[in-house]
Amino acid sequence: MANIQFHNLDQAFLELERVLTLRNYSRATCKSYRGCLLRFLQTHPDEMNKPNKTSIENFLLDLYGKNSSAQTVTSYLQAIQFYYREVIGVNIDLQIKTPRRPSRLPVTLSHKEIERILSNVSNDKHRTMIALAYGSGLRVSELTDLRAGSIDFDEGVIYVYQGKGKKDRITLLPQVIIKELRKSTAGKCPNDYLFESERGGRLSSRSIQKVFSHSLKVSEIKKPATFHSLRHSFATHILEQGTDLRFIQKLLGHSNIRTTQRYTHVSTASLRAIQSPL
Repeated sequence: MANIQFHNLDQAFLELERVLTLRNYSRATCKSYRGCLLRFLQTHPDEMNKPNKTSIENFLLDLYGKNSSAQTVTSYLQAIQFYYREVIGVNIDLQIKTPRRPSRLPVTLSHKEIERILSNVSNDKHRTMIALAYGSGLRVSELTDLRAGSIDFDEGVIYVYQGKGKKDRITLLPQVIIKELRKSTAGKCPNDYLFESERGGRLSSRSIQKVFSHSLKVSEIKKPATFHSLRHSFATHILEQGTDLRFIQKLLGHSNIRTTQRYTHVSTASLRAIQSPL
């Protein structure tokens, strides 16, 4: 691919948008790349058409200096590399290693904590969404992307279409919220969003995340939990029930079994059977 030369940021971002669309990247990745590149190119406008390794390294070091996490710095690096390689067409290896992420255990919630959270959500739709995220192990983007036709009441499963990594999978349909889900699907076409915003259309991930954060606060739960902790809790709890790791891997849509194995370090079922020597 011949090198492309842009005269301003508007041209650069139009081409970036075009390439991301052609690559069929997820909404979350597109948003992340746009935000990262905007900050980088606004800081280094002279490098819109040509990379400078020293400038990129200094930019990433500055992010660390502002207490950015390794995951955040990695996102910036990936966005910058994508821009120069795929948009500009510069076949150059920046030779900057991806920052090593610290090893942290997933934050999980107990059954009682989840019950407290659900009891503190007054809106029926929001309560059903949080219960479904936990009961089916859904990511927040997968939850808001669900269509009425994704729910198979006869088979007792949920079809997750084009989840993370553009992969389809099948997961569990919690029986205890069947009644609420039937109300949500009533009168809708298969391709209609299962949970719509007040204005119609897709409900934003941010709105349900805010509801969850508020319910955590009201429930006086001190753990550093996020909406994604519902998915972690799903995996940990079904592991404690004796579910095989390979099945959990399929339900979560993990490509690598090692990603699923981290839940063996979170489960406390075996630990509770061991008596401390103190």
